[in-house]
Amino acid sequence: MGGVFCATQSLPLGRPGAYMAKRKADYTEILVRQGLISPEQLAEAKQMAKESGIKLPDALVRLGYASGDDITRAIAEQHGLNFVNLREVVVPPSVIELVPESVARENAVLPLAEGDGRLTVVLSDPMDIDTVDKLRFILNRQIELALAPREAILEAINRYYGQTIAESADSMLQEFTDTAIDFTETVDDGPKGDEGVDESSAPVVRLVQLIISEAVQLRASDIHIEPFETRIRVRYRIDGILVERDSPPRRLLGAVLSRIKILAKLDIAERRRTQDGRIKVTVGEKDLDLRVSIIPSAHGQSVVMRILDKDNIKVGLKQLGFGEDDFLKFKTLIYRPNGIILVTGPTGSGKTTSLYASLNALNTPDRKIITAEDPVEYYLPGVNQVEIKHDIGLDFARVIRAMLRQAPNVILVGEMRDLETAQMGIQASLTGHLVFSTLHTNDAPGAITRLIDMGVPAYLVASSVLAIMAQRLVRVVCQKCKAPYTPSDALIQSAGIKPEMLAKANFCRGKGCGNCQGAGYRGRLGIYELMIMSSKVRELTFNEAPTEHVRRAAQSEGMRTLYWDGIEKAIKGITTLDEVFRVAKRAESD
Repeated sequence: MGGVFCATQSLPLGRPGAYMAKRKADYTEILVRQGLISPEQLAEAKQMAKESGIKLPDALVRLGYASGDDITRAIAEQHGLNFVNLREVVVPPSVIELVPESVARENAVLPLAEGDGRLTVVLSDPMDIDTVDKLRFILNRQIELALAPREAILEAINRYYGQTIAESADSMLQEFTDTAIDFTETVDDGPKGDEGVDESSAPVVRLVQLIISEAVQLRASDIHIEPFETRIRVRYRIDGILVERDSPPRRLLGAVLSRIKILAKLDIAERRRTQDGRIKVTVGEKDLDLRVSIIPSAHGQSVVMRILDKDNIKVGLKQLGFGEDDFLKFKTLIYRPNGIILVTGPTGSGKTTSLYASLNALNTPDRKIITAEDPVEYYLPGVNQVEIKHDIGLDFARVIRAMLRQAPNVILVGEMRDLETAQMGIQASLTGHLVFSTLHTNDAPGAITRLIDMGVPAYLVASSVLAIMAQRLVRVVCQKCKAPYTPSDALIQSAGIKPEMLAKANFCRGKGCGNCQGAGYRGRLGIYELMIMSSKVRELTFNEAPTEHVRRAAQSEGMRTLYWDGIEKAIKGITTLDEVFRVAKRAESD
């Protein structure tokens, strides 16, 4: 499939001065005309872009209405330029050498072909005249343009200009493994940040930076560094699944731990107690927070670094993965003036993201929003966030009590952990506040039983709770390598899929490619169980009915369980049956 661009090839590409004259219809009109998006979807994306302060193309991609390739193709057509699929072309080394790596990385451009004294350069924004002028000045050549998505350009830069971050980390680990030289000197130089890590830094300093950079590049949510008797195991959690990397030698444990503790401003000498801290790092163009947890284990201290990316919470309700009916119900609920909305699920099921998406939708100048969180993971502009500090007595109940004196419209309580917190949250809802909170239960009906078991009177639960939403995260089939497939009859039978559902099924799975690191999945989406507190469910709650009775009543009124919401997404080819089986089970009442 790959073709080679040679210097003798002539490409009909526009020149910086000429392409403005060839301007056609706006790229959004082109997308609508081609049927890739509808006018309604375009209007929704414009609204999201306006509310979130992001560019319209980014809003279209986040909503899932168009891919980066689709949008870039339309922009190329608008400006009379060529669109280039960088995964399907091969650029000769002689052309790559014409643009220094520093220039390519700094400006996110890639040389594509040369001929007749002109250099064809791929960039993502045809209106970036400053970059074109800068390239013309630096390279002293006529510049012609072609377009590709920014992510594809950055990926190609890593591919053509030497080793990628992952390869650098691998080679460094190999260097440590192959030699007995102690590379750990000067590890305690003090925190330098990303800008201070270069070729002259101590190898362990560079190694820790490379591990963090590689994890970010691979879209990991956590980095696990675990000591064992003869080795250190490094694992990344990617799309909820732990993936093991090549491991550093055991002798580097002390140096790696010291470096991480220095960055997190923790006590280097403390080896017996648990420690928690935060690291601020810059990887590429991203400013990230790492939440660090260190615990002593049998073979040394184990480290987990949670990567907190601000981009993860700039998500609208539409992108969470709701079915159309659940989306409309939930959107109506969050605009209610008072009551409690509970989100339940295990750790790592996306509860925080769902709650922040709700707050983002409600975050307007006419509403006051206060949160009590333990800890505050992401900082939301325009929202008053309070961090719980148990060591000084600043617990949830005390913060909620103080919150009510601040006259908020919306309150977020990080978690209803005990009776006092639950009672305070309920009192807040009964006094005219909309309260969001979380509970750790397996399903939505189980949250009612949990609150009553805590000691909250059943009549208060029945009168204050508006809705309970349980959720899990399933991996999404990779869009680059997805292909139709037919599950076995035994699998379909065990899933309980009825013939009428099977008739409209479009099962897909990923073959594995570079885009998904061979996993067949890229990204995650929520599956949901939204239980509205109807009059029937309230009556059962008031009478402290068993969870099973509440579940049956909710299902009879249209509640779709976690399992069947997942099956519906598998039937549509969004995820796979294996993923649904992994995170949800079929209830006996189904």
